[in-house]
Amino acid sequence: MESVQQVEPFDYIIFGATGDLTMRKLLPALYNKLRLGQVPADARIIGTARTTLDRDAYIARARDALQHFIPAKFLFPNLLEQFLGMISYVTLDGTSADSNWGELAAELSSSPASRIRVFYFATAPQLYEAICANLHAKEILTPESRVVLEKPIGTSLETADAINEGVGKFLPEKQIYRIDHYLGKETVQNVLALRFANPLLNAIWSAEHIKSVQITAAEVVGVEGRASYYDTSGALRDMIQNHLLQVLCLVAMEQPETLEADCVRNAKLAVLKALRPIKEDQVANETVRAQYTKGAVDDHAVPGYLEELGQDSNTETYAAVRTWVDTPRWKDVPFYIRTAKRSKRKVSEIVIQFRETAQSLFGAVPGNRLVIRVQPNEGVELNLNVKNPILDEYQLETVKLDAPIKVEGGPFPDSYERLLLDAVRGNPILFIRRDEVDAAWVWAESILNAWADKKAPMHSYAAGSYGPDAAKALLAEHGDRWHEDMV
Repeated sequence: MESVQQVEPFDYIIFGATGDLTMRKLLPALYNKLRLGQVPADARIIGTARTTLDRDAYIARARDALQHFIPAKFLFPNLLEQFLGMISYVTLDGTSADSNWGELAAELSSSPASRIRVFYFATAPQLYEAICANLHAKEILTPESRVVLEKPIGTSLETADAINEGVGKFLPEKQIYRIDHYLGKETVQNVLALRFANPLLNAIWSAEHIKSVQITAAEVVGVEGRASYYDTSGALRDMIQNHLLQVLCLVAMEQPETLEADCVRNAKLAVLKALRPIKEDQVANETVRAQYTKGAVDDHAVPGYLEELGQDSNTETYAAVRTWVDTPRWKDVPFYIRTAKRSKRKVSEIVIQFRETAQSLFGAVPGNRLVIRVQPNEGVELNLNVKNPILDEYQLETVKLDAPIKVEGGPFPDSYERLLLDAVRGNPILFIRRDEVDAAWVWAESILNAWADKKAPMHSYAAGSYGPDAAKALLAEHGDRWHEDMV
């Protein structure tokens, strides 16, 4: 069970408080932390949005959201009322200096100035600078304030720099928390424990023993109502440039001196800077992009991406990249990163493929495989070679050692739960530093530019499949296969 470590009293001010993210993730996460005893009784949540609502109307929305997104067995009536009692609402346009800032200031003035204030920007990134400018001008920011920025931090290096510069005019880097919910997933955090707390694995975590690494995040859902937004982003911007590169960093980084935030982030930054650049004339050989066409998911017919969008598009819904980490530890080890919409199954996982043994007591022996299941069915799986017990002669077969990661007495914690309270604690270890954002964009932009110039073909794949054949060919060049083709 999670040890109860209650954080200090805080005010959480959410811009975009009527939006889907707040209702689906933020409020349920804070409720769960109250249920676990980690949120003090005098904490406050102040929702703000342009939608004109009084407090009762907002509380009604919050109640509906919690009843929908919290499993009934964990929604206790008395605790629910206590949590709703912590919430207030201010109708406010965060980008307008003439908006209702006086009411927000009055809400906050009832707490001591030394109280921790977390401003969560669940809004479009282009609004971040204007909101910060108003918080500064209205003297609402304090030395104990932090701002949490939702992704995406830009759509390019230039736009990311503009966002970071805009927010940085009003807050020092130590008060800026760029959230990446993938780093809040317990199974992603477990990569560090698996590597550095297990001498057995740590000793073989290198090119000498590892043949390749796969990092996959695939969804069965399509873009549906988000088609117009998604078409301005695409799979590489949406998932690879941020979430999956961060996972790659945890797999590939050297052991940090301590678990202090900047030690870990320095180690991740070193990986991002060691990523081999993919030049534009190499993009067609090192990447695969594709769009889903009509097909079937769970026996239900679904339309293709262009049908959902209603127009032609050069935006990918599938992306696979072969990349290399140019450090001695990872010399000549390919890292395969992929993400997909309308996949055959929902899966986020890391697959470590160990090298085969060419000559052994049993002849050629298949390499072992370690699978870290991020979601669903969180856990760790190790494939080992054993003797077939039915046969007299030594014939090998592969068995799977499966260790699910479970939480006794409660649901598996959502990634936002840890992150929301880490911002209160002032612990940025799972948040992204500005130089990490820059380094990731530097690596990604050559791919994006080549795709924009159509220097790599746009493949297609049927909805409900694992992706285009070209992605299999990408791995086959180095004698590798995607995980689903191994089982």
